[in-house]
Amino acid sequence: MNPVLRALAPRRTVHAHCDIPCGVYDPQQARIEAESCYRIIEKYQASEDEVFRGRCLHVKEERAELTKHHIDVMWHDYFKPEHVEKFPDLHDVCWKASKQASQVKRTVDIAEAQKLLDLIDRIDVMWRETGGATTTRMQQLQPVG
Repeated sequence: MNPVLRALAPRRTVHAHCDIPCGVYDPQQARIEAESCYRIIEKYQASEDEVFRGRCLHVKEERAELTKHHIDVMWHDYFKPEHVEKFPDLHDVCWKASKQASQVKRTVDIAEAQKLLDLIDRIDVMWRETGGATTTRMQQLQPVG
């Protein structure tokens, strides 16, 4: 490679929800992954097959990490200072939800998974009351009736 091009080449790769940013945000992405964790824990606890249980742990940890990612995208990219004025506990709820996703990665306690779902529900309320789908999602065409 040309030395000039090598000097200008990025030194590391970064990943983002969206490189634009696209403006499409919805806590349902986090909720779907968190529900998956909840259901996987149920299946893990119901099984005596150690191979299956090992697979459950692996997938649950992946899903919990995705949950954390989606929470962080909402927190860092969607929510703005005016949203914090409306919901003074916004940062605390998002921080706790992100920490709870990490807790779900470490455990097979169904109560911990439920705590995560409850926190995501609180984020969803904040999202809806700050514009939600009307400001961040494409509106589906209504059927002609």
